[in-house]
Amino acid sequence: MKDTLLSHIEYPEDLRKLSSDQLPVLAKELRDFVINIVATKEGHLGASLGVIELTIALHYTFNTPNDLLVWDVGHQAYPHKILTGRKKLFHTNRQLEGISGFPKRSESEYDTFGVGHSSTSISATLGMAIASKLKGNIAKQHIAVIGDASIASGMAFEGLNHAGVTDANMLIILNDNSIGIDPSVGALKEYLTKAKVGYKPKTDNIIEALNFKYFGPIDGHDLPTLLNTLEKLKTIKGPKLLHIITTKGKGLKQAEENQVTYHAPGKFDAHTGELIPKKDIQQAPKFQDVFGYTILELAKKNKKIIGITPAMPTGSSLKYMMEEMPDRAFDVGIAEQHAVTLAAGMATQGLIPFCTIYSTFLQRAYDQLIHDVALQNLPVIFCIDRAGLVGADGATHHGVFDIAYLNCIPNMIVAAPVNEVELRNLLYTATLGLEHPIAIRYPRGRGKIINWKVPMTKILIGKGTSLRNEESEIAIISTGTIANNIIDALESIDKKVNHYHFCFIKPLDSNFLIEILQKHKTIVTIEDGVIKGGFGSTIIDFANHNNFTKKIITLGIPDRFIHQGTTEELQEICGISAKKIRETIFNLS
Repeated sequence: MKDTLLSHIEYPEDLRKLSSDQLPVLAKELRDFVINIVATKEGHLGASLGVIELTIALHYTFNTPNDLLVWDVGHQAYPHKILTGRKKLFHTNRQLEGISGFPKRSESEYDTFGVGHSSTSISATLGMAIASKLKGNIAKQHIAVIGDASIASGMAFEGLNHAGVTDANMLIILNDNSIGIDPSVGALKEYLTKAKVGYKPKTDNIIEALNFKYFGPIDGHDLPTLLNTLEKLKTIKGPKLLHIITTKGKGLKQAEENQVTYHAPGKFDAHTGELIPKKDIQQAPKFQDVFGYTILELAKKNKKIIGITPAMPTGSSLKYMMEEMPDRAFDVGIAEQHAVTLAAGMATQGLIPFCTIYSTFLQRAYDQLIHDVALQNLPVIFCIDRAGLVGADGATHHGVFDIAYLNCIPNMIVAAPVNEVELRNLLYTATLGLEHPIAIRYPRGRGKIINWKVPMTKILIGKGTSLRNEESEIAIISTGTIANNIIDALESIDKKVNHYHFCFIKPLDSNFLIEILQKHKTIVTIEDGVIKGGFGSTIIDFANHNNFTKKIITLGIPDRFIHQGTTEELQEICGISAKKIRETIFNLS
């Protein structure tokens, strides 16, 4: 690194040696540093560019890490990481054995709370503030930075509601840029939009109504104003909120103008900002697009079909239906619990609600799944995107628990299609009058079938299929798209091995499974979910109940949190890559 202000800063204590007049220069250097690394290594760009000045101001004004700083979600934490001892490691961001793309307590004392899912910062910071008070640390500062999309979530309001009746020494900074990953939605967004820099509502201030001292709005890119305001807020006790207005993608023209794409743009030219085009070859579709285009096709023929997503219209591809049928497709914001119960309410009135949601985020609505949907046996269709290992986002985002947490819920049908065509057929089948809720899980990324838009056919619920069946003492039973790894593995093995695909994890194809157990001496189950309580556990349980004593080996995600890396690298670590499956089969006696 050439001789710059940033080159001399490893930790915030170095930052505080600068004069305030030098900080705008540092901001430009830090912004360029982020752009240059993310351009080639990829990651979350826009959110981090939007908080460059804020990050500098916070670490300059407050005595971190003694003063506790919590970043909500963590998409915006790259500048924070660079200024807190990880500048030289930043090129390893989101890579195997590298630093995490999100704040992580085990990585740095400056990462006071591990995040990745939204709207946790206020509750966590309040907990820290109460702990400090109980320990007599009355001078310690506690700061939460949360976006306008995240603060609209129910959990954020729960934290605000509690904090407002305490005397906790905490500061919430509302980073208002009118966008999360997709544009913010809802009444609170409309309320915040009315507030401009320099204007403070005289009445009807929702924050002050919750007993917070409200400051702002101020320009979140104006360093002198930020510094003066934060310095003043250090002396004010009790719960307070500073409202700042920022621009996501600030400092990179394309990122400012196309904020959805440049949230995580992939590789781009650091000088021009232009995306680096991918090779012009015909590719199989992303599974999210198979969902998005298929639900639109089905909705055009069936007026009862409704689409719902909690803040992921682009990521889930519900955006295609939202664009053509805005009255029947809803982005409800970061509100997973609401999304699930909203769908349940619609189902009671004879509608056919598709609730599309990432596997890792459906965890946040588990009570609603059980109490509001399954207990009432309402035929809500859950389209669970990003199931399985998702790669660089790491432990907070892997969708590896859904089979285990869904399989134990009465009335729930759980399905994992092997490919794009089977996903399409499952979506169609789910509209044909199911009597139970159904969860359809599918992975992040692309499939393998180019011509997937074939006429849809009904699938028989609870039916397994044979992918390879010959005279053999060894059988592999898999569910979902992990079958592709198995197919690759078996192509280079001389040993005869049979392969069976169970699209339906629940209900199991009992008759078919009995045939498989009777025919083979060794069974290997393979899934891209956790082994404990997963698909393999279900097979073992079935075998025990039916008095089979066959050798059953379960492959899947081990009983530990899996961190970041490419999906291929992580599958190798977990023993479910084609290579590792081949080794397991080869070593069977």
